[in-house]
Amino acid sequence: MERRLSDVEIRTAFKSSLLPGYLHDQGSFVLEELGLRHGRARIDLAIVNGELIGFELKSDLDSLQRLPEQAMVYNSVLDRITLIVTERHLSAAVEQISEWWGIIIAGLDLDGAVSFREIRSPKINPVVEKLAVARLLWRTEALGILEELGAAEGFRSKGRTEIYTRLTELLDDETLRSRVRLGLSLRTDWRPDALQMSDDG
Repeated sequence: MERRLSDVEIRTAFKSSLLPGYLHDQGSFVLEELGLRHGRARIDLAIVNGELIGFELKSDLDSLQRLPEQAMVYNSVLDRITLIVTERHLSAAVEQISEWWGIIIAGLDLDGAVSFREIRSPKINPVVEKLAVARLLWRTEALGILEELGAAEGFRSKGRTEIYTRLTELLDDETLRSRVRLGLSLRTDWRPDALQMSDDG
């Protein structure tokens, strides 16, 4: 019987063999199971550096049932996205993702080790939503930015949606995305669980 690849096998092999090549900036780090849109979906692996890059894994043992919902959430937040998928799911998965997603096929080589083949490189996401990006911040982090901007008056007691919306009004796209990436990189609560890497691996 043909051996089916599990998520753990693909994830472990990808982190050790291909992931270092995607890290560009000094101080880059990787987060596993990063929650987006306040937990509406979680991307399997995310790189935080000069961009916010996501990798979604679909093993032989996974279902594609949630992929359309996941893709909608990922498209609203991430700068680049790559789907890592086995041959078993390739055809069906490609129909459910945007054409600018990258695609990597995971399989087994002759020695039984996990191998990868890139068939499409990821392009920059053309449909990022500012409010969805702002929601990556915790309320206190977003309010802190408003304080720095001298625009917190009247918002200290507001809910997070009002605070996020105000940020999107004050900051242009690139500045907002830059501040959010900085906020994620400085968030000490998850640093012990992050795979902190420099650009030389």
